[in-house]
Amino acid sequence: MYIVTNGKLITRDPSHPYYERGAVVFDGSSILAVGEEGALQTQYPQAERVDARGGVIMPAFINAHTHIYSALARGLSIDGFNPTNFYEVLDGQWWYIDRHLTLKGTRASADALYIDCIKQGVTTIFDHHASFCEIPGSLFEIAASAKQFGIRSCLCYETSDRDGEEKCLQAIRENADFIAHCEKEKDPMLAAMFGGHALFTISDKTFERMVEANNGRTGYHIHVSEGMNDVYDSLQNYGRRPVQRLQDHGILGPKTILGHCIHVNTAEMEIIKETGTMCVNNPESNMGNAVGCSPVLQLFRHGITVGLGTDAYTNDMLESLKAALTIQRHNACMPNVGWCEVTSMLFENNAKAAAQYFDLPLGVLKPGAAADIIVMDYKPFTPFSAENIDGHMLFGMTGRQCQTTIANGRILMKDRELVGVDEEAVNARILEESKKLWGALNHRAY
Repeated sequence: MYIVTNGKLITRDPSHPYYERGAVVFDGSSILAVGEEGALQTQYPQAERVDARGGVIMPAFINAHTHIYSALARGLSIDGFNPTNFYEVLDGQWWYIDRHLTLKGTRASADALYIDCIKQGVTTIFDHHASFCEIPGSLFEIAASAKQFGIRSCLCYETSDRDGEEKCLQAIRENADFIAHCEKEKDPMLAAMFGGHALFTISDKTFERMVEANNGRTGYHIHVSEGMNDVYDSLQNYGRRPVQRLQDHGILGPKTILGHCIHVNTAEMEIIKETGTMCVNNPESNMGNAVGCSPVLQLFRHGITVGLGTDAYTNDMLESLKAALTIQRHNACMPNVGWCEVTSMLFENNAKAAAQYFDLPLGVLKPGAAADIIVMDYKPFTPFSAENIDGHMLFGMTGRQCQTTIANGRILMKDRELVGVDEEAVNARILEESKKLWGALNHRAY
């Protein structure tokens, strides 16, 4: 049993959102009590103390859309790569990388991303993986890393026709095998979705195979209308817009996540709403790829649940939160919009997505919720209260201020030191794999 104490406490529980001097008691994977520091210390004198050192105690973050396969690309320059449109970004960089990503490279990518998550207070991710060099076993490599580092993970493989039928069938099988594995093991920290890349790389035949292999067991995680090529392809080759194609194949529903949704129209929004499907916005990635601004404000007006991801552009959810607000205001040419929407995306809707796949409540500190707790080394020099905590998140706090990370009751990092991990040794192994990958991409040694 532990008690996290000596800090300001943000609960995200509407019944009592903030304690000036609060504490959280947890035993095993779930929270026992949340409240005033003095009262809980008296009630649980036997609990081992985790000292917040005057920082901010709060729920850990959830990332609703990321890509482990891109982790080894940090600092990478591919010879001759100078994209002028989104397709060239995909084909010349990301598909080029995943076509060279081995199983060992996948494991190194997962290790790197999970360590970064721990250091930035992210304890739950929804990952969308691709490693067309070696597909079979790739999700299992990621799952092994997730178990080692203690990060709750909902995984899928990116099904696509882009590298031919054999690779497509391997991707479908990897999804199906991993779904079956999760059903059998019932690990509370691991879940599965059925992944698909953008619709312009998926034929109707492949959609039919995906649906047959899934057999209604889980939801789908798929890129939708990230670029206009997705829209053009659907209209020209199928006479339907992307969301309509998904509806035709039975892909939509409350357990399905649609990544990006930048170029959806109002009719598609109505379909998304009526089917209870969730969208995830990835603002920095969208800006970096020059594909446009997701119509988040309109999606909210249609009553659609919109979550927040990073597309692996960053692993800092607060960074993504800041970008989400600024791009919405810039796009609307109005400095007073977006605040409620973007904070709801991160602090409410990501938890709703997680609730579809994990049993314990996430994103909240209350009795019975998962013991996913972080401490931020944030000492405000302006008033800090229940009324302005989101303002401090948007304009003051950063993910790198995380000093302690607890997931499912397991202390992963304490006072900025990873627990039970030889970080230097892990980093050395990651570096070796990244050198191999970069060498394969640029045909020279690193």
